[in-house]
Amino acid sequence: MSIRKYIPDTITSLNLACGAVGIVMAAYFKIEYAFLFMLGGAVFDFFDGFSARALGAYSPMGKELDSLADDITFGLLPAFMLYQVMPGGVWAWFPLLIAVFSGLRLAKFNIDERQTTSFLGLPTPGCAMVCGSFAVYIAECPASRAAALVEQHPWVIAIASIVLCYLLICEIPMFSMKMHKGEGMSRAMRCRISFAIVAVIGLLAVIAGHKYWTLAIFFAFTGYILINLINAPFTKKQE
Repeated sequence: MSIRKYIPDTITSLNLACGAVGIVMAAYFKIEYAFLFMLGGAVFDFFDGFSARALGAYSPMGKELDSLADDITFGLLPAFMLYQVMPGGVWAWFPLLIAVFSGLRLAKFNIDERQTTSFLGLPTPGCAMVCGSFAVYIAECPASRAAALVEQHPWVIAIASIVLCYLLICEIPMFSMKMHKGEGMSRAMRCRISFAIVAVIGLLAVIAGHKYWTLAIFFAFTGYILINLINAPFTKKQE
């Protein structure tokens, strides 16, 4: 019996394990550790698909397991991290909607045959990176303006959560980070280059301003969203 076909599912299971441990970390208010496990899950999420393609080990169970793992690591975990850094009250419950809409987004992705080379709606890892990196910044920099904003106006995070929920299930085209053979200098490729530039600028700004490291990730993936929103009308015209 060949173990080759079990390798991708094993890697996916490690993604799920990272999400589960991350939730435990967040429950003990170790938000930065929770985010590190989220990043670990993202690495496993990349390599499970890579290994499945390299080994020719696709399976229906693997596809479903991948979505279940993603809903924990990139849905429930970032939602719970945001919940933990909220000051309390009714507004604190709104970030948990992200876990629900992440599940809807993943279910939609599994049955939508249009999303083979790009996405319709915000991918769950992108949403998770925005939420997780911001939650860490609030937890680790309580004297920052952002932390003061959350403390004094928690409804802002509630509204941001609703916006992210909409982006998860909307029909706005969003580019994939995966490049395809013979793609050339397509619109998606230009978007990837723009994303890389935004990410580098954000990183340099964080280093120059001596800001907390997760802000670089927050700026990069907020930039990803904005690039897609700006590009969406042109993509639809092209279609």
